Amino acid sequence: MKHDEYIAKRDFEHSQEPQGNTLKKEGEPPIFVIQKHAASTLHYDFRLEIGGTLKSWAVPKGPSNDPSVKRMAIPTEDHPMDYAWFEGTIPQGHYGGGTVMIWDKGSFHNLKTNKEGNPLSLEESYAQGTVEVFLHGTKLHGGFAMIKMKSGRMAGNWLLTKMKDEHANPDYDPVTTETHSASSGRTMEEIERG
Repeated sequence: MKHDEYIAKRDFEHSQEPQGNTLKKEGEPPIFVIQKHAASTLHYDFRLEIGGTLKSWAVPKGPSNDPSVKRMAIPTEDHPMDYAWFEGTIPQGHYGGGTVMIWDKGSFHNLKTNKEGNPLSLEESYAQGTVEVFLHGTKLHGGFAMIKMKSGRMAGNWLLTKMKDEHANPDYDPVTTETHSASSGRTMEEIERG
């Protein structure tokens, strides 16, 4: 039921995207993946495991390591957990047609607390529109916050920002310097060819 929208948009006879059959082992930490996606426009798909699914946002400019930079994050449909391992090419003419790279991946832990300082679940944080996580990635590390905009012409979209911690570095731009897959080590061109 969670992935009806995901399934409805795809033709699995032509696309090698996963259909959502793989489950994660219990007790493992939640995962995240950032997929570089050369569709009609190049963007980065930021996905966090929340409630047994990958909550997903398209981030046009990709993540920043500078806490002063806010990146637009446009929500997309929930993706099944096994999408975190998808790297390849979606045929042109199909939804999302283009090359997909696993740009970064790893686990994360929840940082969000309530006013009393008690932990707030990821599901509650997401519902309230403020998610704070510590990423243990191949390329990204440290705290990142996502805030849902509730008014104005961009209402419903989110903002992705790097939190101020020892991993913040305004001089390091991962989008321009990190050009190989965190999974296969390939470039976008090599993934497209193979």
